[in-house]
Amino acid sequence: MSHGRVGSSGQWMVWVAAMTVFAVVGAACLAQTAPPASGQTDSAESATPMTKAQAKELFQSVDTILQFVSNDSKLPIEHKVKRKLISRDEVNKYLTKKFDDDQSAKRMERDEIVLKKFGLLDRDFQLKPFLLGLLTEQIAGFYDNKTKTVNLLDWIKLDDQKPVLAHELTHALQDQKVGLEKWSDVGDDGIARNVSEDNHHLQTDEAETARSAVAEGQAMAVFVDYTLRSTGKTIADAPGIGEKLKDLAADTSGSPMMSRAPLLLQQSLIFPYSDGLAFEQAILVKQGRDAAFAGVLANPPSSSFEIMNPAAYMAHVPVPVLRLPDIHPLIDAEYTPYDVGVMGELDVRILTELFGGRKLSAVLTPQWAGGLYYAAQRKSAVTEAEKDSTASLGLLYYSRWKSEDAARSFLQVYETEIARKYLHAERRQRDEADAGERVYSTGEGDVLLSISGKDVFVSEGFELSLARKLRDQIESGQGVGPLKIADVPMHEPALSMSRSLASFGMMRVGLGRYTLNGTQAASEPGRAH
Repeated sequence: MSHGRVGSSGQWMVWVAAMTVFAVVGAACLAQTAPPASGQTDSAESATPMTKAQAKELFQSVDTILQFVSNDSKLPIEHKVKRKLISRDEVNKYLTKKFDDDQSAKRMERDEIVLKKFGLLDRDFQLKPFLLGLLTEQIAGFYDNKTKTVNLLDWIKLDDQKPVLAHELTHALQDQKVGLEKWSDVGDDGIARNVSEDNHHLQTDEAETARSAVAEGQAMAVFVDYTLRSTGKTIADAPGIGEKLKDLAADTSGSPMMSRAPLLLQQSLIFPYSDGLAFEQAILVKQGRDAAFAGVLANPPSSSFEIMNPAAYMAHVPVPVLRLPDIHPLIDAEYTPYDVGVMGELDVRILTELFGGRKLSAVLTPQWAGGLYYAAQRKSAVTEAEKDSTASLGLLYYSRWKSEDAARSFLQVYETEIARKYLHAERRQRDEADAGERVYSTGEGDVLLSISGKDVFVSEGFELSLARKLRDQIESGQGVGPLKIADVPMHEPALSMSRSLASFGMMRVGLGRYTLNGTQAASEPGRAH
């Protein structure tokens, strides 16, 4: 999902485009490799505001660090970067306003019900309050590409802000190079209402998630190089550091709120930083700095598949994208289109880990060969309470796998969740047409799971006979080979998961760039963004 939305890796990972911007844990993992110079860090609550002398020194360091960033990334400095010192209250007001006004945040709230229908979020989970609390706890600095200003925080110690500056000033040079707001905004915000719009959404669904991973991955690479500068080493000299940092990022014990977050949020928020860093490191090692920075900005990846498989990106391997035939004549009389998107490789990694555990996910995820989802809302849902209920949605999920064994394994994993997602789920074997079907009755309507060779079809909420018609039409509409993602501007110098989602993708540049506190504190353990 767009991790800001569901689907784009859905945009639910890109759920994650809207959300990855918000809270990602990237540089936090680096705190273990480069402890703060001060040795100890006071909690944000006990830290006193910066003195005038310290503020002056911090402002003066911006130009020096900007030059380091330019030398390290080979991105030119077109002009000076504005800087501003702000208080915690100002940051909180800024974040709250973004949540209230930004289109990505509004899209995130809409996608929340789809994520709950999938079982990726608990039915009673409140997404917006949780994310706002996470950000206000952990934010340590941000670059606002609307005002072209790097915002420095008056309660963070001077030495601890300098590595954050290296990260955020990378965003400033990216902005000067391509214009981040336009470059990042390549997804579809509207609701697809016909077959042409459905498939355009599928073709562009993960683009924002992939681009957020590029932006954050580049900033993380510069962050690492800045912390290693006294050693004379760079991230290109340490081939294994990208994977090690991905493992460190998965450890949420240092952040109380992240440790309480659903797996979807944890991985969606971490993805642009950890996987983005690993992607950038692979390009650096194989093709050099010009290719890893200016080259990737000019020709960005368009999917989580390419981010997770940088060799495929470098080799121009086609991205698996399934087609959605015209299903509107079958459903539009009783349903209103709600959401459509790609279930990308990142989405599958999260889904399979949540449903089957990390070991199973590690085996199944590389077997992914494409996926899409479609959600529609019953016209009979009239009140706000009815519309906010997962019972109002019909959900389709169609996935393709590299082997029949992988398809069977995924079907089994998904089936185990039915009883957990729905109260009083009851299997109706008498209604199953053949050995490839699983039919259930639930409090939210019929559920149909079916397998045909390497393809798995899931319908939740649609009446059984309609679900079978939808399955047959989608299966018959698939080609024999992968469809390369199209319609994504690849060469414009200035071009937003995921949606969202990403997304739950998922960072939206329009929300600003944030770096979470990468220092370790007794009462405010850090995570860097």
